[in-house]
Amino acid sequence: MADAMTEFNRKVIEEFRANAGKVGGQFAGAPMVLLTTTGAKSGRSFTTPLVYSKDGDRIIVIASKAGAPNNPAWYHNLKAHPTATLEIGAEKFQARAVVTSGVERERLFNQQAAQMPIFNDYRKKTTRQIPVIAFERVK
Repeated sequence: MADAMTEFNRKVIEEFRANAGKVGGQFAGAPMVLLTTTGAKSGRSFTTPLVYSKDGDRIIVIASKAGAPNNPAWYHNLKAHPTATLEIGAEKFQARAVVTSGVERERLFNQQAAQMPIFNDYRKKTTRQIPVIAFERVK
């Protein structure tokens, strides 16, 4: 499973970088970001293609892992090392991750789920509260 996902992500990342952020397939037309985190244990760099929404100047990402019972590895990496690299379109920049909570988390989750209803399905599939991360650009 992990190997197939790794290969799928590698192809999306390749296509994203070759086409200034545009990809086809299931993500065609979706707002995509490449998130590069530092491994919590390994210290290695890991890049993950994700969909995002915006809240003012902030980039919002949901750690849904398609409704899996556990959080994605990149979320644990951000908890250990909150500064990450984001790529949107042809732009690449550093950003600081803030895990949202309470009313703000709910608002941001619902805002993204309104644009991408699949997130409502993910929410129904799991008992964990799916983390919502806000990225603020590092000046």
